[in-house]
Amino acid sequence: MSKILITAIITLSLGATGGYWFAQQTAANNMDAMSTSTETMTSDEEKPLFYRNPMNPAITSPVFTQDDMGMDYIAVYANDNNNNEPPGTVTIDPVVVQNIGVRTKVAQQKAIARTINALGHIDFNEEYLTRLHPKTSGWIGALKIDETGKRVDKNTILLSIYSPDLVAAQREFLVALKNWESVKANGGSKMQQSTQNIFNGALERLQLFDVPTHQIENLKKTKKIQKYLHIHSPFNGTVMNIGAREGQYVSPKDELYLIADLKRIWVHVEVYEDDLPWVKEGDEVEMRVRAAPGRLFKGKVRFIYPYLEGKTRTVRVRLEFNNTDLVLKPGMFANVLIKADPQKNAVVVPSEAIVRSGNREQVFVQRGPGKYEPREVILGLSSDGFTQIRTGLDVGERVVTSAVFLIDSESKLREATAKMMEITSDDGDMSDMDMGDLDMGEMDMGEMDMSGMEMDGLDMNDLNMGNMSNENDSKTSGANK
Repeated sequence: MSKILITAIITLSLGATGGYWFAQQTAANNMDAMSTSTETMTSDEEKPLFYRNPMNPAITSPVFTQDDMGMDYIAVYANDNNNNEPPGTVTIDPVVVQNIGVRTKVAQQKAIARTINALGHIDFNEEYLTRLHPKTSGWIGALKIDETGKRVDKNTILLSIYSPDLVAAQREFLVALKNWESVKANGGSKMQQSTQNIFNGALERLQLFDVPTHQIENLKKTKKIQKYLHIHSPFNGTVMNIGAREGQYVSPKDELYLIADLKRIWVHVEVYEDDLPWVKEGDEVEMRVRAAPGRLFKGKVRFIYPYLEGKTRTVRVRLEFNNTDLVLKPGMFANVLIKADPQKNAVVVPSEAIVRSGNREQVFVQRGPGKYEPREVILGLSSDGFTQIRTGLDVGERVVTSAVFLIDSESKLREATAKMMEITSDDGDMSDMDMGDLDMGEMDMGEMDMSGMEMDGLDMNDLNMGNMSNENDSKTSGANK
């Protein structure tokens, strides 16, 4: 019985010992596996090359730190410099794009022109302006049109006039007419020719006195002299001035009427000599007047005067506009915009998309969702909120039009970082240097430039200061002496 008990005790002891040993081995194996997995994960995770100051990319640190304002340094990774992307390309999270209000527009092709602003003065169109004078002296009979500002049509009777010269011309015409009619049927050929010439001369004299055709026909029909002859309007227009009244004696020097057709008017502007090379006859013009707020009038450049005003250094330019509703009045002032040097098929973008920095201009082109590439461009004309892109951009490419300067700031940081990474790859990476390996006893402090040394994270206990040379102190002491 005792032997059995002893055997059982020994068996239990061996089993417990074996189980404990097996458990220890299993735990050790599990720890090794976890360690190996951790090492694999650590090796697979991307390590930053260095950390840069969020406000100044030129300031870097081999370890994570913060600046004087408590802002975290930004980690820079190897894949930040993608060789397939132009330097300065920015990638932004879609949520950030929405938050900062990034908007884009497509570059389009349209007509654009150089804009020249000028102050215009509305005037009569001299091609449709008439000053009526009598062809002979006489007395005014009846004024048919006796109010200024009235609209008259072509051939409207303006007034009647009595003139002894006109009476004599009518009498001469009637005599010539009677002779011509008497010899026209049975006279000889020479007699007929002579009589006809006299008749034609008398008719021409009446016509030169501006006797209306209907009164000449009435004179032929009635064979009676008419005391008063009419003066008619030469075209459709507005009576601007009346220079005679009923019963007044007038002569050829007196102006009876001033009539202007205001449906087409002139506008004179003064263009500075610096802008003159761009202005050509036929250029389109836009005009606004205070008398018609919100309305835009369109016309053309009709004539450029061949002389320069010496005092103002300007050249007068004449513009022409339609004025069928007579809104534009001579004497008004107007704001004029001349569209000079037109470009018909120009590539244009909104002017707010242009980033001007120093001697270059650039836009940010959207290459994908949240990805924006800086593109240097050469600009042309600017007008109506659009700017012409001569080179650097194609029709259909999408450019950033809002939050441009935020993207530009980030782009410059990325570009500066990429350049620093290139320098680091060329000169060697100093971020892993162990300062404890430096023997400061052999350093000559007088020949070291300490202005650019980064002291963040430096452990002074790792420095061997025991053998440091005092040569620098002696040099300084000698200099002071």
